[in-house]
Amino acid sequence: MRPLLRFARAAVPAAVLALALLLAACGDDDETSSERGDSTAASSSADLAAIKGYLLEHTTRLKDDTAEIRRGAESYYRLAKAAGFDYEGLLRENRAEVRAFVKDAQAAFRAANPSYEEMEGVVAGVPQLADYDVIIDAGGDSSDPENAVPFDIKTPDGRSFEQPGNFNYLIETSAFGTEPKFQAKGVKPDLDDDGKVEFGESLPDAGFYVAAAREFERYAGELDAAAREWEPSPSDALTALVVMTPTMSEYFEAWKNSRFIAGRQASEKAFVAASRLEDIADILGGLTTVYGNVRPLVAEADRQQARQTGDSLDRLYSFAADLRDREASGRNYTAEEADVLGARAQEQAEAIAGQITQAAAQLNIEIEEG
Repeated sequence: MRPLLRFARAAVPAAVLALALLLAACGDDDETSSERGDSTAASSSADLAAIKGYLLEHTTRLKDDTAEIRRGAESYYRLAKAAGFDYEGLLRENRAEVRAFVKDAQAAFRAANPSYEEMEGVVAGVPQLADYDVIIDAGGDSSDPENAVPFDIKTPDGRSFEQPGNFNYLIETSAFGTEPKFQAKGVKPDLDDDGKVEFGESLPDAGFYVAAAREFERYAGELDAAAREWEPSPSDALTALVVMTPTMSEYFEAWKNSRFIAGRQASEKAFVAASRLEDIADILGGLTTVYGNVRPLVAEADRQQARQTGDSLDRLYSFAADLRDREASGRNYTAEEADVLGARAQEQAEAIAGQITQAAAQLNIEIEEG
């Protein structure tokens, strides 16, 4: 396996950091570091154990969810192997079983997705854990070497897929049929035998799918083990908030390019199981939980500002959740609207990150820039 990517997504935006440091410098020059506090004293006012508990609840869920995905993959692999990996014959003789597998695989991914997204703010925002965000959710394929995942997938018959992308991408696009290179070759996945292939009908390459599912489960276990060893610090918690809150523009861009807005012209092969708006709300929900547990610490720098920051983060979450719910109720958004909404969310997010960075500077707590 290649060396892991270090803190790949955890880079504090320069504008956020510069603004926050300028504001912090405008404070009382006579204030001593002991009056501002230090990271050792600060940890007593932040409920870091609750943050770790939240993380472990989700790593446990993800372990269970990936085990379910892997069990389904094993059953499908046995079925394909018994057919000699003749996928036309497999579909002809076992159409009902294959259709049931695909339906269950898609449901299993839908269940696993929020298990990760709700904790992504912590995983991706904490340097000690951030490699797992690359592996599970954020890493690209070999066409983007700088951001590619640090692993290959080797199938039971010896084929190798080099740096194919993160596991959420591999499982989702395999199960929904949106990435042809992960699909069985030379056969149309007409699962309901109506003479046409519609969105959601897929026939994954059984060897690739089972290998990816096995590795996904293994890495989910590694993340759980790493999370149990992690001893959170005030710096970890504040860094996660500063790094992961101002990522709204990239999420809204993915939403704009997904099937939920672009339809058949979508350039995004992922984000088909659920709208990217659901992921945005899940991520922000996790970040509001983190902030709720460090707000007493932030209040040591400025009680009123700590309250305002919390209110702003709650409003940003409500904004995303409202968009999610409107879309789920049938509201169709345009690409132009996605750009406007994304810019609005990003502006709010950067202001929040700047406020937290300012508080960290006043408290002598380091924000890791990556």
